[in-house]
Amino acid sequence: MKKDITYTQAVNRLSEIMQQMESGTLDVDALTDTLKEARELLAFCKEKLRTVDQSIKEITDSAPAQG
Repeated sequence: MKKDITYTQAVNRLSEIMQQMESGTLDVDALTDTLKEARELLAFCKEKLRTVDQSIKEITDSAPAQG
């Protein structure tokens, strides 16, 4: 997996893989490699979401209360 991939690119690639699997166009010879790629993309997306969630919590926790 490319190191400079964005979350959107990762989700788009996962979508492509899903479409290939659902349509039956995924080559059997490439199945293992494609599934490994999908697993890496999923891990990347989960980590990205976890990081963003943590950042949002930090920002909202440090924001002064308005009232």
